[in-house]
Amino acid sequence: MPQLTGQVVIITGASSGIGEATARRLVRGGAKVVLAARRLDRLEALARALDPSGVGVLAVAGDVTNEADRQNLVAGALKKFGRIDALVNNAGYGTRGPVEVVPVDAIRRNFETNVFSLIALTQLVLPHLRAQGGGCIVNIGSVAGRIARPLSSVYDSTKHALEAITDGLRGELKPFGVRVTLIRPGFILTEFIEAAGKASDEFADNAGPYAPYLAASRAGVQKLRRWAGEPDCIALLVERALRSDHPAPRYNGPFHAKIFLLLKWLLPDRAIAFMVRLRR
Repeated sequence: MPQLTGQVVIITGASSGIGEATARRLVRGGAKVVLAARRLDRLEALARALDPSGVGVLAVAGDVTNEADRQNLVAGALKKFGRIDALVNNAGYGTRGPVEVVPVDAIRRNFETNVFSLIALTQLVLPHLRAQGGGCIVNIGSVAGRIARPLSSVYDSTKHALEAITDGLRGELKPFGVRVTLIRPGFILTEFIEAAGKASDEFADNAGPYAPYLAASRAGVQKLRRWAGEPDCIALLVERALRSDHPAPRYNGPFHAKIFLLLKWLLPDRAIAFMVRLRR
């Protein structure tokens, strides 16, 4: 079983939510972490809280959609720690709204952050993992990657893409000793919902005939908070994957996520479509 102590782990989207919880848990386990996100003030505050000495934590502000920032992130990790053992691809956001209304440019931006930038950063890290003879890639997907919902088609499709990318990478990298796994969070109490709402406000304001359904959908999301898990329950799954010689292809959490995915496996498509149908 790989030891977490001394592993150098890059975590994107580390300034809050699942990324922050993952950083806290991995540092407690003895890992050295590279925190990546756009908000430098939050990153630096988190880095100080995790390791006031600065020996085992590095904060690198940047945008994962920017090539220069991605290169700076990898170069910074190598300069400080001399190696990279794992990459946790956590950065992402959600665009909500009917496909008819959401501009194609907005859809492209969501894919750029959630899919293409993830691939690009992974491409930068992989040569170092192969040269070392091993390492781990952890992609943060979603239950939405298996259960697409009306008015969330854009975001959900980015997570569907991660399912295939993760599976393909796993086979490609196995000969080199690089482990690849996917974490599927369900509903987690983070800033994600509020951020998705802000990112989608302009589409909601022009939703036309979809407006009543969009309002009802937002109200339904708020009701789901009673089922929500804490970010650390997903951080625990990340830690489990990093500690395993043979991580599971997928980890699902919290408990409600496992139930939803079990229903997806057991029930016919018509039943799932009924469960997620538009309501007013």
